Parts: sequence; structure tokens; C-alpha cells
Amino acid sequence: MARTIMGAIVSLDGYMADDSDGVGPLFDWLGNGDVSWSFEGSDDTVSTTQASADFTRNHYKGIACVIIGRRVFDLTNGWDGVPAAGEHVFVVTHEPPKDWEHAGTAPFTFVGSVEEGIKAGREYAGDDRIVDVAAGQIGGQALRLGLIDQVVVNLVPVVFGSGRPFWATGPLSEPLMLDNPSQIVQGDRVTHLVYDVPKR
Repeated sequence: MARTIMGAIVSLDGYMADDSDGVGPLFDWLGNGDVSWSFEGSDDTVSTTQASADFTRNHYKGIACVIIGRRVFDLTNGWDGVPAAGEHVFVVTHEPPKDWEHAGTAPFTFVGSVEEGIKAGREYAGDDRIVDVAAGQIGGQALRLGLIDQVVVNLVPVVFGSGRPFWATGPLSEPLMLDNPSQIVQGDRVTHLVYDVPKR
């Protein structure tokens, strides 16, 4: 079965953006190194340390599709119909857009629930590829439902104080315990952490 990963670049206090959806210095590490490279399927070049380049290229290799919520879709206009990663995007929403200019041509599918999105993503990815689930509300719901296999935290040493939370899990009846990190990679102004999620 396809592996489902939930991940993002996040502040030290657990936010992916500030209250105005600004990312501040969260992405600075993608331009502060001497190794130039591109994400799989992208023509955009970034510059990081060798450690961050190796981690990111290896860990995110094989992404088949991405699952996001309506908020990310609206903020990016669905990346103008071109997936930011993978080949297909599943958007979880109760109200699909009616007048999106890329409807019918872009590889986007609108689904009504997180469970439906994960199921469709796994079917699309097959047995040996990755389903990348956006952190925040969608990833938090999937994590709470036991649908996430691995959590990737790209931790940046900045404190926002408030903003858009990475761990948008909502109330939990008991703490969700993760294993110790299965991987820790130190970059420049970022630490990459991988947590395997125990099966419940």
C-alpha cells in the first residue's frame, strides 16, 4: 500500500505561517546553501546545504499525489492547475469551485472528506509510491483517524507566537504518541525530523 506522509516547514512553536498567511523566514534555508538543485518534476532551483539537499530529494522522491484542503487551494489558486508536487492533487472540500479556469484540464480531483481523499490518493499511488498529505487541518484530521504513516517536520528556529498550526488535530481523547525520530538531519537554519506513526 502507498505510504502516506504528512509534512511541512514549521516554526519552532509549531506554525506553518503567521496569522496573515505570511511565511516570514520559514523558507530561507532553501536559499542559504552552496548546493543547487530542483525538486522532482520542478524547474525551479533552490540552494541549500548538501545535507538538506540529500534529505529532501531522497525523502520526497516518488510522490504520486498530494492531498490538500480548500484553504490551500484558494491561497494558491490550485498552483494555476499545475501540482506543486506529484502528478495529481486531491482537494478536500464540501464546496468545489464552480468557475475555476483550470477545471476540466488540470489533474485535480475534489473530494468530500479526508477519508475519501486518502483512499483515492492511495489508489492513485499504487503500492510503492507516496501520498503527501498537507499538514494543518487536513493532515491533522488524517493523523487523528490513523491514516498517516509518517510525519516529516522541517523545523526552522523562529517563533511566530500564533498562526496556522502544523498540528491542527483538534481535541484528542488522549495524547497521540509518536516513536522517537527515525531520522534527524541538520541543515543550516533547519532541522529535518522524521517520525514513524505507530499503528493503532
